[in-house]
Amino acid sequence: MGRIFETRKHKMFARYDKMAKAFTRIGKDIVMAVKAGGPDPNNNPRLRQIMNNARGLNMPKDRVESAIKRASDKDNSNYEEIVYEGYGPYGVPILVEAATDNPTRTVANVRLYFNRSGGALGTSGSLSFVFDRKGVFRLDQANVANAEELELELIDAGLESMEVDETEIILYSAFTDFGNMQKALEERNIIVKKASLERIPNSYAELNEEQTDEILELIEKIEEDDDVQAVYHNLK
Repeated sequence: MGRIFETRKHKMFARYDKMAKAFTRIGKDIVMAVKAGGPDPNNNPRLRQIMNNARGLNMPKDRVESAIKRASDKDNSNYEEIVYEGYGPYGVPILVEAATDNPTRTVANVRLYFNRSGGALGTSGSLSFVFDRKGVFRLDQANVANAEELELELIDAGLESMEVDETEIILYSAFTDFGNMQKALEERNIIVKKASLERIPNSYAELNEEQTDEILELIEKIEEDDDVQAVYHNLK
């Protein structure tokens, strides 16, 4: 059918694969939220927000309900949240968040990715000076009547900064104010497209194109691991 068809097919399968991985990660988030706070989203703010994130990704409702039911099963194995820190090629710091039912397997895999790239897995806390953990809330600008007014209203809830572009508003809070910010937005009936705790670098490394591609190849390899939830770096 020709090269164009093959290119489109490759892009389509890549998109489906990315979507499947996103659904798997959301499913793990749901399991951990239910284990920690129960299956009722009305009484579990973390679960409530994860379900909202799932809707933003167009995750089927039956998959969300299945994850909640699975997490409610006391015989179901728990996921352990683990953070791995290390340096990739050229000294670029890379932080990996994982959710696993087998830490031995996961650390072995993550160490292998670093070693094969010429990097090295470090000790816990070794990158604490590179990343700040922040609450990040993404809103559709169309759902906000007045961004400047909202910014002023949310300062008391812990808003640290706000970014606005043509379609999206991004709010940043301290890690400890994540719950306060979520509550403040819910009280104002503002729909949050996605809310998460993210690692924001406080400084950036700049490499040439070839070196950058090498780092991105390593990051992509780590992200493909089923146990990995998120990967952060400070590459500009």
